[in-house]
Amino acid sequence: MARLAAHEKIQPHWWVKTFAGLILGLTLSFALVITFAWYGPGGIDAPVKVQFNMWMISPIWLLILSFTYLFKTGLKAVSYLLVANILAYGVFFLLGGRA
Repeated sequence: MARLAAHEKIQPHWWVKTFAGLILGLTLSFALVITFAWYGPGGIDAPVKVQFNMWMISPIWLLILSFTYLFKTGLKAVSYLLVANILAYGVFFLLGGRA
C-alpha cells in the first residue's frame, strides 16, 4: 500500500478549520442566499421566497462547514473562504447597481 508523503497529507488543523467553516461559512451562505433573494425570480418582494430563503441558509452553511475539513491546512480554509466571501458579496453589490 502506497503511503502519501508527509507534505501531501491533509493536516489536522481542526480548530482553525472549524472556526473558518462556522464564521466564514455562515457569512458565505448569507451572501449566496441574499443574492438569490434580491435578484432571483420575483425579487425581494416575492411572498413565497421568504421561507425558502430562511430555510436554505442552514443546509448551505452545513455543506460549506463539512467541506472545510477537506482543506490541507486551516490557513487555506480561511483564505479560500475569505476570497469566496469577497467574491459573493462583490457580486451582490455589483448587481445592486443594475436592479
